[in-house]
Amino acid sequence: MATFHAPPGQWYTPTASESITKNNPIPWFVFQCCVFFALRDDLQENLFDGECGEDVHEALRLTFHDAIGLSRSGRLKGTGADGSMILFSDIETVFPANDGIDEAVDSLAPFLTRHLVTAGDLIQFAGAVGTHPYQHQLPGAPRLEFLAGRPNATFPADDNTVPLPQSDATTILERMADGVDFSPAEVVHLLASHTIARSDTLIPGHDAVPFDSSPFTFDTLFFLETLLKGNGVPFGVNNTDGAEVDSPLPQSGEMRLSSDFLLARDRRTACEWQAQIDNQQLMMSNFKRAMAKLAVIGHNPNRLVDCSEVIPQPVPPVRKPATFPPGTSRGDIEQACPSPFLRTDPGQATQIPACPDGSLDLDDCPS
Repeated sequence: MATFHAPPGQWYTPTASESITKNNPIPWFVFQCCVFFALRDDLQENLFDGECGEDVHEALRLTFHDAIGLSRSGRLKGTGADGSMILFSDIETVFPANDGIDEAVDSLAPFLTRHLVTAGDLIQFAGAVGTHPYQHQLPGAPRLEFLAGRPNATFPADDNTVPLPQSDATTILERMADGVDFSPAEVVHLLASHTIARSDTLIPGHDAVPFDSSPFTFDTLFFLETLLKGNGVPFGVNNTDGAEVDSPLPQSGEMRLSSDFLLARDRRTACEWQAQIDNQQLMMSNFKRAMAKLAVIGHNPNRLVDCSEVIPQPVPPVRKPATFPPGTSRGDIEQACPSPFLRTDPGQATQIPACPDGSLDLDDCPS
């Protein structure tokens, strides 16, 4: 089987000698993957702008919301990672759990008219490509697998296939098990995505509210900071629908989801949660496996084509170990398993950047 190989950190474009001609036949594998080279460059240049900004965060969120639309028990209708979130956007984007997902849908939909790909492939491909922007790169994100060949959805997924942030741990774990037989540990692994997640809808009047203090670095701080005692809500604005609980760093603008708070302390997930802290390689490999499983929900992987070579090479993680934010310590851990010993950063309270370039004001972010 032919494969493409790119120098580390560089994009790969098939050469003239690799073009498909009568005298130079290319395996069907390569023919099916070729369309994704142009799509990759189009996404990087015209959607992600080469940086780990809000469009990257939203694209990664969309991979989950589209794929989890399946029920093994048959209680809910849906066929998994099928692009139904785009194809039936007028129905699915109004579901409560999909609040705000319309921005990602509207951003990706035009690419369907410019490239010969299905909606399901587009969503999963955009999520994989987005974690490796070519300018302001995202340290620590693993290189995700990408398989191509998902057929388009023919009907929308039902409401309630996506768990709500105010759902209790049992409801979340049961939904994930029904969706694709995700174990409690795999649910934890998938939530590594929250290390770069931000909310545009949960805090009234505030956009891009981060879930940890390093939203432009794929690291383990999310798992650590979720275990710290909460002492307030960011901006002094209380979320009244139960989706938010007190944050350990409200003065820095960090929020905490109720669902993350509960899973970090639940007996079925707490030890796996804590195992990710300060273990970057473990978290990366766990997340990569969980995303590979998520991306093919509703499909037989053996009938898809492995086009992972199109995904850019990853950027190595930062070398700084996980540390407690200034003003916090091991004594602030709400411990459910034996806690790892970590240092506390010196200095003033943590300032969380609003932009990939480190700017603190959202208005200063590159447009």
